[in-house]
Amino acid sequence: MDLDPERISPFGVELHPFFQQENALALMKEYGVHPEAWGPFAEGNHGIFTHPVLTAIGQKYGKSAAQVALRWNVQRGVTVIPKSIHKERMEQNLSIWDFQLSDEDMAEIAQLDIGHSEIVDHSDPKFVQMLHRMKVHE
Repeated sequence: MDLDPERISPFGVELHPFFQQENALALMKEYGVHPEAWGPFAEGNHGIFTHPVLTAIGQKYGKSAAQVALRWNVQRGVTVIPKSIHKERMEQNLSIWDFQLSDEDMAEIAQLDIGHSEIVDHSDPKFVQMLHRMKVHE
């Protein structure tokens, strides 16, 4: 497993349509913590940019699957900061405020959750040790 600290945000939580972490979101809400998604595009896994469910939902609004994934997280109260070096993708990522997913869309996306991360293994002792070595403040 790659334990590169550059891929792990100590301020965010892995949140995307395939790892939705509803329990973690509920706990954060209870304690007044505002979640920030790292990896909101699942690092490209599961064909997120062409996923048939996300693509079909996007077609209803004239949006891409990526825009649907971002809007879905925003509607759940999650801050998203997607990574891109391409100007056109950055512009698309900003263009998620002119539509709202329906309750049916949200429920359909909820069905995509596989219930675990495929990016990091939270039970791996080396990963846990790496997290504990990270300093948030001096």
